[in-house]
Amino acid sequence: MRFPEPLAPGERVVVVAPSSPFDPAELERGLSWLRARYEVVVDPHILERAGYLAGDDARRAAELTHAMCDVRARAIVAARGGYGAMRLLESLPWEAWSARPSWLVGFSDITALHVEANRRGVATVHGPHVTGLGRDEHPASREAWQEALERPRAGRSWGGLTVLHPGPAAEGPILGGNLALVEAMAAAGREPLPAGAVLALEDVTERPYRIDRMLTSLRLSGALSRVAAIVFGDFDKCDPGPDGVRVEDVLTERTAGLGVPVLAGAPFGHAARNLAFVLGARVAVRGAVVDFL
Repeated sequence: MRFPEPLAPGERVVVVAPSSPFDPAELERGLSWLRARYEVVVDPHILERAGYLAGDDARRAAELTHAMCDVRARAIVAARGGYGAMRLLESLPWEAWSARPSWLVGFSDITALHVEANRRGVATVHGPHVTGLGRDEHPASREAWQEALERPRAGRSWGGLTVLHPGPAAEGPILGGNLALVEAMAAAGREPLPAGAVLALEDVTERPYRIDRMLTSLRLSGALSRVAAIVFGDFDKCDPGPDGVRVEDVLTERTAGLGVPVLAGAPFGHAARNLAFVLGARVAVRGAVVDFL
């Protein structure tokens, strides 16, 4: 994986809205935090709405294209997730951007952009959106966000995780993101998980049976048979239905028999604690610990 140049104080950060609309007040709070350290560029039409999208496809694609072609931009940060990024994939300047990449930053629906960038060999940052930075629900999230972008090769660890299935020590690039988007991109033939990858997954507001269906789909596709380990983050608001089946039970049962370590409780996802990390970084999984190398 190629790492874009680290972000430094005073350098340009471009904020984009490739997915759903959002609360303008939350955006402004996030922009205020970013502006205290970086030069921030925002398209004047970023608050447009088209139903469940932050403006029509043409607007969102033009905004993101301009950001990807901005030679001064060191990072492109999504205002929010939601839905819509997949609709833009075929109209973006991937070849030009990958020749001189900037950091793509976000999570949730932005997983579509991460997958496309990662499959082209470019690392990205899975972390809070601008609106999330504005909420500051978990102080460590801002610190980890800044660390991931300014010191992307720094070592860090996730310790004390829950071991759903033990397995041999594993090492490989950490890839993935939101389970629903990983599964959707796989269905579109655009999620070629390389053999030996460490698969990171999280999700929100999905009933356990839907989590079951998505993991089963990945398992049937052969994707899970290629990974060296699986690390689950938060599955926030994935409450049981009338059947009483818990999401924890689904995660355990659907990853049984793979012969690789499967851990849960990593500090990323849609809950208040969402610590940024580099997708494409090399990690080692040993016991209940994930070390970024």
